[in-house]
Amino acid sequence: MTQALHLTNARLVCPAGGERDGELLIVDGTIVSGEAPSHAERVDCRGKLLTPGIIDVGVARIDRAAARAGGVVRVAPMPDQVPVLDEPGAVQRLALIGRPDLWIHPIAAATRGLAGTDLAEMAICLSAGARAVGTGRGWIADSGVMHRVLMYARDLDVVVVTHAEDGGLAAGAVATEGETATRLGLPSAPALAEPLAIARDLMLAEETGARLHLRCITTAAGFALVRAAKARGVRVTCGITPAYLLLSDNAMSDFRTFAHLSPPLRSEDDRKAALAALADGTIDLLCSGHDPRGPEEKRLPFADASAGAADAATLLPLALGLARDGRVTLPRLFALLATGPAALLGLETGTLAAGMPGDVILIDESAPWQIDADRLPGKAGNTPFDGLPVQGRVVAMWKGGRAIAG
Repeated sequence: MTQALHLTNARLVCPAGGERDGELLIVDGTIVSGEAPSHAERVDCRGKLLTPGIIDVGVARIDRAAARAGGVVRVAPMPDQVPVLDEPGAVQRLALIGRPDLWIHPIAAATRGLAGTDLAEMAICLSAGARAVGTGRGWIADSGVMHRVLMYARDLDVVVVTHAEDGGLAAGAVATEGETATRLGLPSAPALAEPLAIARDLMLAEETGARLHLRCITTAAGFALVRAAKARGVRVTCGITPAYLLLSDNAMSDFRTFAHLSPPLRSEDDRKAALAALADGTIDLLCSGHDPRGPEEKRLPFADASAGAADAATLLPLALGLARDGRVTLPRLFALLATGPAALLGLETGTLAAGMPGDVILIDESAPWQIDADRLPGKAGNTPFDGLPVQGRVVAMWKGGRAIAG
């Protein structure tokens, strides 16, 4: 007998099909059209949002509890894991550990040991389960190496995910050069470090015809470069995390290490430029950048603390806030959270269309709660949004039509 799940009385939000009231049928793990069989399990969604499951690209660590809380059904971890994802055995092991509830699509290292010198065995890593190749937390300074990476990736038809910060300018910096960094006496780098790196990588991508994904763009100049490159037909996409849409470097004013991020928080003008890029379609992906860090890494002087934020569990409510404020529509929001990431990784998922995997989440968009760093599910609660009132919680999720316990 087939396994069937019939979700009724839902407010369906689909990047491909828009927003409407209706029902969804999942049979043997796949969304189908037609009448529900008599033996189907029926779930009354009571008018709540039913959306594609979130695909989180560029997480630093695998964190099942945080992913479940945030409605994340698939993740693409960065290559700078332990060990580095530069050989097929490491890639394959990571790709298999999350199933069946959390599917893992590794980003393999573009260079051996992420050292930025010798190319890694990309083709073998792709055959082992990698869905992209990347530079990790660093930028490949050698333009010749980056050119070879892009040419190899082009021939393999795989996207290169890069961290866009010129290491020569950003080395040792924990803040963006400006009034806040000066007042706090923090080591800083000019925001120029980002567009400088972007400009070179865009030129190389344009010359080679390779696919380039800029993992987290945060500056007005960076968005302008990406916008212009897209207009020229360069195969480039870019992402962002909510922190750079909602916070400026003023969030660092009391030396809060939870606001020590990579890239560092930017100026208010850059934040406004990020919102404009979200609205005009320059930004393709919205991700958490999930990087859990314990007290031993965060309860230190700001300059000594590790950069990173654990925001897989907060991504959804923060994103819903952007829709509530009129920054994006709900279908566009889930294009950023699901369809766009799926396309980047070459996955046939991310919508509620018939034939797609039954990876869906049920959301109470009006459920109020307050982000509490001490109570966030997952490996750590180091979020710059600690104490922020938000709305929206995942009340149920299904992976391939199978309920995932919260």
